[in-house]
Amino acid sequence: MVDIATRVWNHKWKIDPIVRSLIDTDFYKLLMCQSVFRNKPDTRVTFSLINRSTDIRLAELIDEGELREQLDHIRSLSLTRGESTWMRGNTFYGKRQMFTPEFMDWFEALRLPPYTLEKRDGQYELTFEGPWPEVMLWEIPALAVLMELRSRAVLGEMGRFELQILYARAMTKLWEKIEYLRPIDGLRIADFGTRRRHSFLWQDWCVRAMTEGLGRGFIGTSNCLIAKNRDLEAIGTNAHELPMIYAALAEDDAALARAPYAVLSDWHEEHDGNLRIILPDTFGTPGFLDNAPDWLARWTGIRIDSGDPARGAETAIAWWKRRGEDPREKLIIFSDGLDAERIATLHRQFAGRVKVSFGWGTMLTNDFKGLTAGDTLAPFSLVCKAVEANGQPTVKLSDNPEKAMGPVDEIARYKRVFGVGEQERLEVVV
Repeated sequence: MVDIATRVWNHKWKIDPIVRSLIDTDFYKLLMCQSVFRNKPDTRVTFSLINRSTDIRLAELIDEGELREQLDHIRSLSLTRGESTWMRGNTFYGKRQMFTPEFMDWFEALRLPPYTLEKRDGQYELTFEGPWPEVMLWEIPALAVLMELRSRAVLGEMGRFELQILYARAMTKLWEKIEYLRPIDGLRIADFGTRRRHSFLWQDWCVRAMTEGLGRGFIGTSNCLIAKNRDLEAIGTNAHELPMIYAALAEDDAALARAPYAVLSDWHEEHDGNLRIILPDTFGTPGFLDNAPDWLARWTGIRIDSGDPARGAETAIAWWKRRGEDPREKLIIFSDGLDAERIATLHRQFAGRVKVSFGWGTMLTNDFKGLTAGDTLAPFSLVCKAVEANGQPTVKLSDNPEKAMGPVDEIARYKRVFGVGEQERLEVVV
């Protein structure tokens, strides 16, 4: 087992880069990339970094030269033979050859496109522009680099023994969460923590701890490289990016209203089983479900990623019942702002009424809260989102208006088209 504290103390990034592989990313990114490659390959997009935690002044913490070195290193990466073999030959969600030969030929030749980096008001403005299938693959590694460079900036001020104690405390903190969750019968948890992890080494340690501590209760990881290296299931389906860009491409309000379902119609043609998971909150869950076609009610489940999770689950259960479906045969995946106590509470509330699963993110792979003076390693909210598609702005409404993004006039238009009224504002922690 890697001694992380010693590795940090002796750190030389050129032999220990933050992102070491193009598959050091979330599985849903690769699934979505193949869908985009098939359906919208010529769409041009812009992705931008958005720091919701404005008190964390990244440009004052992170050296620009080191950031550029890390980003340039990512641009030098390509699939290794072993990674390509894993993607071409492995079984994912019970399906062999999940990735088509045409997509794999393209991916094997890929190098990520250029980036633009500037400083403004203590923050980094990091943007990526180009063809959608290429640019979308920047999101996860860009976030991982910024999160880990922030960690390294703080850790670099610590002595060797201080680092040993810090990681011992962090390991104890996570193991206590695992012990708290272990007695829950029928628990199903996956690691969703790549994008805002403390570091790659720490995420890998967390996954191994979950594997040993939870046994069958730990069902896999969203991180493809760790899944490959640790012989685990790669977990993930789709994300807000797809409906956001499809909606931006809509020519009028009628096409805009149809866009979220056009996305899932394309997905329906490509995937079945547990990959047919609805993410309904991009433009508000109630309106999405009220206007959804009947064939969507027959999908396997729903992922709840914003708003009050219990309320979202009750909304989904009621919708299935109205559409003549048995909720006990459906899957709900909770994935927003989870920690051990909330996981346990939601499991108690919904187990037996639906099939319940959890995608545990930041508070699994980056919970150093309270472990340093001044809480300098506490997790914070950093995202990298599509902000433009073919010259048109993107919008996300969410079930929590604190997560909404887009131009004010377009947000108002989307609320009108999708019938979104007053929403409860909830604190965005991560």
